[in-house]
Amino acid sequence: FIRKLPHHLVESFKSTLDEVREADILLHVVDISHPNYEDQYGVVNKTLQDIKAFDKPTITIFNKMDLYEKNTFDPWLEEEVRAEILTDLKERWEGETQGNTVFISAIERTNLEELRKVILDKVRDLYKIRYPYKTEFLY
Repeated sequence: FIRKLPHHLVESFKSTLDEVREADILLHVVDISHPNYEDQYGVVNKTLQDIKAFDKPTITIFNKMDLYEKNTFDPWLEEEVRAEILTDLKERWEGETQGNTVFISAIERTNLEELRKVILDKVRDLYKIRYPYKTEFLY
């Protein structure tokens, strides 16, 4: 991961990431099944701060929810308890990301429609700010 790279590669990687500053919206995809996903999330955000791109509108996408659930929950765990744990997880990250979070499983195609809607809403919001005189063209 980023912080484990040799110093010269980190600098090279950061110069590549400079392109991020040109983006209108960032999609921060997190592998939630990774044991250190929280650390990785933090390292990416620190890198975004370092390159002065932390103020960009960002949607955090937690991918691999299928593996997260498989690795986290015992098969005997009651569905109500499982649902409560997932609700707590989602609420925590909603707070951390100011509500710009979507939990998906790309391989199982879970929640992809919600992701599409969140991206479209974010693009629509930016469009209204940039082109307030053209908002009647939005659907």
